[in-house]
Amino acid sequence: MLDDVDRRILRQFQAAPDVSIAELADRCSLTTASCWRRLEKLESSGVILGQEVVVDWQALGFAVEVSLRITLDKTQTTAFDEFLAKARTVPEVLEIQTFLGRVDVRLLVIARDMTHYQEVYRSRILSLPHIADIEALMHVARIKSQEALPV
Repeated sequence: MLDDVDRRILRQFQAAPDVSIAELADRCSLTTASCWRRLEKLESSGVILGQEVVVDWQALGFAVEVSLRITLDKTQTTAFDEFLAKARTVPEVLEIQTFLGRVDVRLLVIARDMTHYQEVYRSRILSLPHIADIEALMHVARIKSQEALPV
């Protein structure tokens, strides 16, 4: 399990993942070697899964974000697998989540504008297999978006 030093490393690393190991060690009051070993241990144990670049899709001209709640026709045993396989191929789908309950799947879809969204919706989303019902929620504002975990 994580100790206080590991938590301190994770807090600092989440706040500034692009700092050097030496700077991270300094922020955590550790030696560079000790900090590096602990980071390696956190990675090898699966606590740190990796680093990624976050691209602001709005800066690339995408202005529309829609959350689609989808209920699947589950009369066929392969409905989930077939739907998910096809949904993964739609470039404008940024996120796919599955649920237990009335809604089976949520897709996060982006588009350049409403015309582009309608094109994506009609040609790519509605052609996905086994859809019984869709509810579209148009994104208005992002109030909180946080990747860092409270460690």
